[in-house]
Amino acid sequence: MIVGIIGGGQLARMLALAAHPLGVRCIFLDPSPDACARSVGDLLLGHYDDTRLLDLMADQAQVVTCEFESVPAESLQYLSRRAFVYPSAQALEVARDRWYEKQLFASLGIPTPPFMPVDSWQDLESAVTVMGLPAMLKTRTMGYDGKGQWVLRKPRDLAPAFAALGGAPLILEGFVPFDREVSVIAVRGVTGETRFYPLTENVHQNGVLAQSLARPTDPLAEQAYFYAQRLLDHLQYVGVFALELFQRGAELLANEMAPRVHNSGHWTIEGAETSQFENHMRAVLGLPLGGTKSLGYAGMVNFVGTIPEAEHVLAIPGAHFHVYGKTARAGRKLGHATVRAADEAGVCEALSMLRALACS
Repeated sequence: MIVGIIGGGQLARMLALAAHPLGVRCIFLDPSPDACARSVGDLLLGHYDDTRLLDLMADQAQVVTCEFESVPAESLQYLSRRAFVYPSAQALEVARDRWYEKQLFASLGIPTPPFMPVDSWQDLESAVTVMGLPAMLKTRTMGYDGKGQWVLRKPRDLAPAFAALGGAPLILEGFVPFDREVSVIAVRGVTGETRFYPLTENVHQNGVLAQSLARPTDPLAEQAYFYAQRLLDHLQYVGVFALELFQRGAELLANEMAPRVHNSGHWTIEGAETSQFENHMRAVLGLPLGGTKSLGYAGMVNFVGTIPEAEHVLAIPGAHFHVYGKTARAGRKLGHATVRAADEAGVCEALSMLRALACS
């Protein structure tokens, strides 16, 4: 079996590594000649809308999936005429646009922070008058890891924010004084079978995920699962899916969804019965889904911009080191470490040690 993957970054790389024991080979389409997935599968070098390369992928692959949501819709529609494509073009279209995404949440009764569209300076002034400050001004598309967004705290912040982000469709979102950030990773198969991983508690730094901690007995898990199930069923989704949420008291507010394997689910590689990457492959290939229970207590720390020495990471009890093979530069995710322990105190101590390495 061959699976085609649009994108050749670290998520595609980890998908291919998970596919290999299943007897599945992966091919990737990516415009970068140094795409880090190239070392674990065949790389089709070119743009995502290159029909010649899309045809070549469809000729070889029984199924095509994506490692990110900003794939041109036309490319997915073109591919879907010749191969199975999971998740669907509709799911990616909603997820790539924050306005469509928030409207979908609202239509399904999933609570969110307040939001308003901003297409002009007048729209921004009106939205701020209605919603107040502080607020988050974001591009509707192409925003990830803190990119394409600006915190508005004072009226004087409006002009520089609009100058920096204006020219693209925008959305203003109310600033939520949250207690914590959490995410739920789910997987849905072609038959509609759905499984959920334990709720994950996340810490961000400069808009980039720094740490994740699995919470196997979290009291808000069922609320998160309920919201994710609504989205999965509405979209007739196939594959792994992530829903990011803010906790405010006993309430969860939906922030964003990701129609793909997700950074906050990396702990599942060593910390769950079946990793999110293997389960995504099982789902898109129509195979039975694997178990999603955590194996004890688990977490993950990202290495961004620089990466520590392997001997220092592996000296930490329960730690596993994952290096992506990417050229180092500021703000770039270069690798991560997962950790597993018998109790919460043990995993938290190990995460603290890994954070110290990540910041050194």
